[in-house]
Amino acid sequence: MFCPFCGNEDTMVKDSRSTEDGTAIRRRRVCTKCNERFTTLERVQTRELMVLKRSGQRVPFDKEKLIRSIELATRKRPISAEVIDQIANKLEKQFVDSGENVISSESIGRTTMEILKDIDKVAYVRFASVYSDFKDVKDFAEILQTMEHHDK
Repeated sequence: MFCPFCGNEDTMVKDSRSTEDGTAIRRRRVCTKCNERFTTLERVQTRELMVLKRSGQRVPFDKEKLIRSIELATRKRPISAEVIDQIANKLEKQFVDSGENVISSESIGRTTMEILKDIDKVAYVRFASVYSDFKDVKDFAEILQTMEHHDK
């Protein structure tokens, strides 16, 4: 590991700890040349998951983008950042476990909507309005009617 301060290749690990969710190891290091301390984060590298967008473009899966989308849908709702992270982790794991290297954006949207439907109906409708590109109030009425029918 190169020192980010002086570029020295020889650094020592002083402390290692798992992150709260257990998905990474945080290491405190010290450079043997300049004695500066820095932190590194070590994660298991899984195969790169690609997203097939509606335009046909392929882009790398971005969990942070998924988190931002869920945060927008759950804004001012009683859903903690921890729950949002758990949703994103669950979705990412589900996509990786599917064995597919390419996941369609439609599949990501549908799966996210299904999880949100069980957690918070308002967040579900908000997410659906963006994902499904609602054009007018009629689109909202249709999804609300579908939800009402499904809940009976």
